[in-house]
Amino acid sequence: MTGTQGKKILHEGLTAMGIPLDGQAHERLLVYCDELLRWSAKINLVAKAPLREIWETHFLDSLTLLRVLPPLDEPQQPLLDIGTGAGFPGLALKAARPELPVILVEPRQKRVSFLRHVIRTLELKDIEVLCGRLEKGATQVAGQTLAVPLVTSRAFTDISEFLLHTEAINPPGGRVICMKGPRASEEIATWRLAQPESPYRLQEIVELTLPFSGKVRNLVIFSKEGA
Repeated sequence: MTGTQGKKILHEGLTAMGIPLDGQAHERLLVYCDELLRWSAKINLVAKAPLREIWETHFLDSLTLLRVLPPLDEPQQPLLDIGTGAGFPGLALKAARPELPVILVEPRQKRVSFLRHVIRTLELKDIEVLCGRLEKGATQVAGQTLAVPLVTSRAFTDISEFLLHTEAINPPGGRVICMKGPRASEEIATWRLAQPESPYRLQEIVELTLPFSGKVRNLVIFSKEGA
């Protein structure tokens, strides 16, 4: 479906972002995008947009996390993606880096069906989809107890709320990566005021721009004390 145009957009975007991926990763991402477009014609997965915008808004935005994940020659920590929707960022990262263990949490059954279909289609291993919600203070989703050292989300909620949701399932020494736009500093200030006793500490803010629109993205990384 995306064909030559999709290949060109993906190559241009990754080159502009300085993210090297092998040919197999490119192919997995292209198949994923094709399935996303095909399923979106039937169920609401992502908003309709030009192909270039879909690649940037969903896939390339997700792949910015590759900048802050452990390199391939280091042990890979499991990544938990809360409220993944159509698989962003967690499934996109898995397609790019199949050795990365991933857990996806998504409450909507139709989206869960889509995620599982893509996982089967791409023959991905060491990835799990939990159909449910992570409630504040809870340690379980869909009956499974979670303790995950690396947690992220693209659009779950604001920073203050997200850190409250992750606290019970993110062990001491763990990290939380919040994917935010240009107003990240406002959310950080709100969190500091609202949660002065939080076990999290702001570790790093990585500012990036998306390759086609130039939109600002901030990866706000928190570490949990008590390791």
